[in-house]
Amino acid sequence: MSEDVSTGEMIKRARSARGWSQERLAIELGKVEGRGEKGPGRGQVYRWEKQGRAPKYWWPFLCEVLGFGSSDDAPAAQVDVPEGGVGDTVSSVLALGRSEVLRREFMASSSGYALAALGLPDLDSITRRVTANSGATVRVGQGEVLAVRQMVKSLGDAAAELGGGHARHLAVQYLVENVSPWLDGAWSESVGRGLFAGAAQLTHLIGWMAQDEGNHGVAQKYYAHSYRLAAEAGDAELAATALRGLAVQAIDLGYRAAAVRIAEECVDQAKRLDDPKALAYYETTLADAAAQDGDRTTATRFLGTSQRHIERSSPTPGDSWASHFSIGRWAHHSGMILAQLGDYETAQEHLQVALDVHGLDRRRSHAIVLADLGAVQVRQENYGAALSTWCEFLVLAEGLRSVKVDDAVTDMRARLARIRTVHGATELDERAALFLAGRSV
Repeated sequence: MSEDVSTGEMIKRARSARGWSQERLAIELGKVEGRGEKGPGRGQVYRWEKQGRAPKYWWPFLCEVLGFGSSDDAPAAQVDVPEGGVGDTVSSVLALGRSEVLRREFMASSSGYALAALGLPDLDSITRRVTANSGATVRVGQGEVLAVRQMVKSLGDAAAELGGGHARHLAVQYLVENVSPWLDGAWSESVGRGLFAGAAQLTHLIGWMAQDEGNHGVAQKYYAHSYRLAAEAGDAELAATALRGLAVQAIDLGYRAAAVRIAEECVDQAKRLDDPKALAYYETTLADAAAQDGDRTTATRFLGTSQRHIERSSPTPGDSWASHFSIGRWAHHSGMILAQLGDYETAQEHLQVALDVHGLDRRRSHAIVLADLGAVQVRQENYGAALSTWCEFLVLAEGLRSVKVDDAVTDMRARLARIRTVHGATELDERAALFLAGRSV
């Protein structure tokens, strides 16, 4: 690419040399992408040429259609955290999804990116009015909104049972192929808000699936987009949940300071909510982040407030995004927080409650609780109980596609090496080694 010629000028010159209009170029791009004549649209080509907007997603196709050099020389573009007009939110998340349909990529995550989410505008500053689009040809009603919600539930249930690696490609395809035309359609304000809320849930679910299969960089991007979609829908809970996703990821990756800062913002945004279950959901995350950061005072404080809220919550699942956060799930999280704080006896009690109340209908969740319980039992030097717990864990782990499960097996082997003289430890380690060897095939 010539240094003294802008990307937009390059595109314009190559298009003009072929005698093509901007509309013709858009059609040709759609053809090579594999979606027929439904390309980026004439308006998008105009913006590339006149406003210098770098076409990161479409660059490989522009190289093919216009005969540019290597597609690896794609111009820089920000498709991570949408900037500028609110219309970029939809186009940016769909570009991310389409790039995944074409090629699965593993991107590195960073604490800096996670903290950048705090630079996103707050909910009150986003003023999109979700009213009918005059030029749209697709009419969208409550039926489509219900369809998105049902698909999120179905895909989420599958991921909770078998791990995020099993169904993410299906969720991404549903976002790109089905939800995309609805977001560009015509709807009333109430339908539009519901549609954007559903898209925020779907986008968050894809981020969780990516995180569960170890693709943390992609997960960060989806969480940031989920925040913006939720904000455009005016849904404070969904926005807070997107920030929670970033906070949990920062905890998992050891970005302790970033985790605390994001979790604090998550709790602060949730103050406008009156659902005790949702409040407990976010407060538990802050307690976890603080415990990981060695802040015992903050961890204890928010663990206590989360307990008061979860005990006041309704046991009946509702429509809330946080409605899955049952007393049993709280018991699992609180148990691990207590273990981090050194209270192993109470931690084991909480984890046992989690097994008795939560996770029995979700194999992945049950397996992870068992793995955590075994680790706590080892710290208590209750080695016989730990080996029995981990045997049960390995049985449930078979067939699951979750990096958390794989990490738990690796962690288990490291602990087994320290108690190899205990009867049964060597045999269990051999089973774990075979399990991990099968994952690499």
